[in-house]
Amino acid sequence: MAERPEDLNLPNAVITRIIKEALPDGVNISKEARSAISRAASVFVLYATSCANNFAMKGKRKTLNASDVLSAMEEMEFQRFVTPLKEALEAYRREQKGKKEASEQKKKDKDKKTDAEEQDKSRDEDNDEDEERLEEEEQNEEEEVDN
Repeated sequence: MAERPEDLNLPNAVITRIIKEALPDGVNISKEARSAISRAASVFVLYATSCANNFAMKGKRKTLNASDVLSAMEEMEFQRFVTPLKEALEAYRREQKGKKEASEQKKKDKDKKTDAEEQDKSRDEDNDEDEERLEEEEQNEEEEVDN
């Protein structure tokens, strides 16, 4: 774990993008202000993580989950963010579920295709065997006629 909050600064590109999305067009921000926001965001993340970890520890768990973060937000008196966070969490879960279902469907389609290809291959092999047998029979008949 980092010893100082400065060791855990968020990437400048991420901070810059968030700031630009939050500010109206045409509004600029100084490097000093961007640095201050970056440090504040890092401190906030550390504090929120620490609070969420306390909830996980109370639950005798080592893994933080979404409910720990939501509880931490309430404890830190950021109640007004809880509802938007819950909505974002639900949207994320729906998206992940959709991706999982699409992946499973793709796998099923691939399995069906593989099965169909195997059946086709098996049919082709059977046809090849039948053709070979017919050729052998024809050769045998020709040999019998010649004799």
